[in-house]
Amino acid sequence: MSQNQQPPWGQPPRPPGTNPYGTPAPPERRPKWARKRILIPAAAVLFFLGVGIGGADDPARTEKTADAKAAPSATVTATATVTATPAPSATRTVTASPEPVPTVTRTKTVRVTVAPATEDGGTSGGSVSGGGGGSTYYANCSAVRAADAAPIHAGEPGYGRHLDRDGDGVACE
Repeated sequence: MSQNQQPPWGQPPRPPGTNPYGTPAPPERRPKWARKRILIPAAAVLFFLGVGIGGADDPARTEKTADAKAAPSATVTATATVTATPAPSATRTVTASPEPVPTVTRTKTVRVTVAPATEDGGTSGGSVSGGGGGSTYYANCSAVRAADAAPIHAGEPGYGRHLDRDGDGVACE
């Protein structure tokens, strides 16, 4: 005997009608789509009915009908316009020209003294010292560059420690 077969005695017969001893059968419900089947066409009919009513109330047509029914009437309007002319106002135009700005020219004179060269190519000062040589003095690196003497190495005329920022023996680099 297989599992799908009914037993030889079969299922018990069901009494016709409802079973008074069992759970009551749930009430039959309409499927949800049945409501949509009624509501969607009803909404469409109401929409078109509203469009028809709105289209029937044309304000231009209503005004034409009202104008056609009204009797023509004459209207007389008198308008008096008084214009006051304002008094002419005095206009004074003032043109100001700027005063010329004086041009200031500053001249700075730098005296550079160079020791005369000797026959051996050195300076007249004799030996070369490490602290700066000769009688040449420059106040700052701008004076050195103006004399076209930059850079100045230690021992050359015009070298000074005040011109050597990093102390490496080369001034006005």
